[in-house]
Amino acid sequence: MTWLRWRDRRREREGAPEIKDSRAGPLIALTGAGRPRWTPRNYADLASEGFGKNPVVYRCVRMIAEAAASTPLRVFVEGERADDHPLARLLAKPNPEQSGAEWLEGVYGALQTAGNAYVEAVGETSGERGPQELWGLRPDRMAVVPGRGGWPEAWEYSVDGRSTRIRREADGWMPVMQLKLFHPTDDYYGLSPLEAAAFAIDVHNSSGAWNKALLDNSARPSGALVYGGKDGERLTADQFAALRTELGDNYSGMANAGRPLLLEGGLDWKPMSLSPSDMDFIAGKHAAAREIALAFGVPPQLLGIPGDATYANYREANAAFWRGTVIPLVRKTAGALTGWLAPKFGDVRIEADLDAVPALQGERDALWARLEAASFLTDEERRRLAGVAG
Repeated sequence: MTWLRWRDRRREREGAPEIKDSRAGPLIALTGAGRPRWTPRNYADLASEGFGKNPVVYRCVRMIAEAAASTPLRVFVEGERADDHPLARLLAKPNPEQSGAEWLEGVYGALQTAGNAYVEAVGETSGERGPQELWGLRPDRMAVVPGRGGWPEAWEYSVDGRSTRIRREADGWMPVMQLKLFHPTDDYYGLSPLEAAAFAIDVHNSSGAWNKALLDNSARPSGALVYGGKDGERLTADQFAALRTELGDNYSGMANAGRPLLLEGGLDWKPMSLSPSDMDFIAGKHAAAREIALAFGVPPQLLGIPGDATYANYREANAAFWRGTVIPLVRKTAGALTGWLAPKFGDVRIEADLDAVPALQGERDALWARLEAASFLTDEERRRLAGVAG
């Protein structure tokens, strides 16, 4: 008798309750059950080179995080909006240090830079009482601890060589919620737009470094100092070293920009001009910026990147940004929070209040105008199509 058959018969004898687990889960668990599994990329370098040094990435992350955080999250109980519900008050003031919008901005920002965002619920959650505080955790300090079924049984938070494990509660509820972006080759961690745009970020940063070096050289291309000695005479090693030192000390750098070059003894300066292909680095920089914006889902027109005429005007680009990037992100977060917190707060649902978004007011007005013109609809049907409770 195999071990699996023995286990199944033992469960039947003991009357074990049905366990609904994925059959593929144990195979995943074989990769490291019970051991922390860290994110397989260097988050610190990505954040430093991308968000910290690239203005396009910085602006994309800020635009998405601030726009998504400005969309209010409402709590509904049995289909009715409940602004006085404990969960609604918790979302409005998740912890003593942050407002709801500030906390959500950190969650959305972590999701864009790391592909993962983590929220910890703090407080006594036994019985019907829900968490009293919600805190965002740095994604680079979090490590999943896979369980026997292949799914997370705990999370390990480490900082300065010290670690703590956050485990499931007795009723199976996990005090940590992980919000992640889709990753095709990773079972536990998401893929961030920052990582997908890494090559374009390197190109954009290198273009800026090249431009800075050109400015440091008095915004002029390099040249050649030609020695025209008689009968093929060449400079001695000492003369060559002294000439190179003099050029570096007296004629290089911003402080010496525009300083005339004094030549003697048959020396002649031959400036080297930039070819059209060399001058095309500006177009390459703009192309890299558009690739970065594409990875984050931000229309380049909103970032002031020239050479992109995808949208007819700024308003159309802004509406596309909200519809294609911000709203799906907010709805995904609202659904994740509902699935995570509903077991502690009862029959509740968290939804995004899109009517409170000024950027979508034009589309809302157009919808109302179309519904008003549809004389064959009843008032109740108009309210339902407009998403307004009767």
